[in-house]
Amino acid sequence: MNLIVPTTNNKEADGVTVSDSVFGQEFNQPLVHQLVVAYMAAGRSGTKKQKTRAEVSGGGAKPWKQKGSGRARAGSSRSPLWRTGGTTFAATNRSYKQKLNRKMYRAGMRSILSELLRQDRLVVNDDIFPIAPRTKELTKKIENYQDDKILIIIEAFNDNILLAARNLPNVEVCTFISLSPVSLVNSDKVIVTSQAIKLIEERLG
Repeated sequence: MNLIVPTTNNKEADGVTVSDSVFGQEFNQPLVHQLVVAYMAAGRSGTKKQKTRAEVSGGGAKPWKQKGSGRARAGSSRSPLWRTGGTTFAATNRSYKQKLNRKMYRAGMRSILSELLRQDRLVVNDDIFPIAPRTKELTKKIENYQDDKILIIIEAFNDNILLAARNLPNVEVCTFISLSPVSLVNSDKVIVTSQAIKLIEERLG
């Protein structure tokens, strides 16, 4: 069984045929949620660092004797109660990466792409590349989706489309290799070339 992806290219009015093994899967919401959360968590830097009382300098000797001074008892000048003391529950460097094996990743991406196709949010267009790196030219090619958040998936880097899209806040361009689940989920319309469709099928099939 094969599926037909609609196309905006006049030369292929009937659409592009794709395999249902990639674009015909049921929507698995728990898996897609886990995939999106794991992807976003992996992008966190985790470089926040604070010093504990063991890491700040000084504090080796007792500031004053235990009794008779009239002041509160203190054992170290680096106590978290002091201005120059350490932090009680100090933040440390950590990794937010979550384990997600390759099989789950591919199944989640297939589920997202299939749902996009069912909702008519996935369109094939081989005429999306502008002749010159001009924003005005790319705007004309996507004039039917001006109010939508658009994701353009191409098979390889193209300077013309990358330069033309960088001034459009609602347009994102990526290759099939750098395709992310977050970009797919957040896009109102996904425009992909027929060559990129084939490469996605090879990658996720």
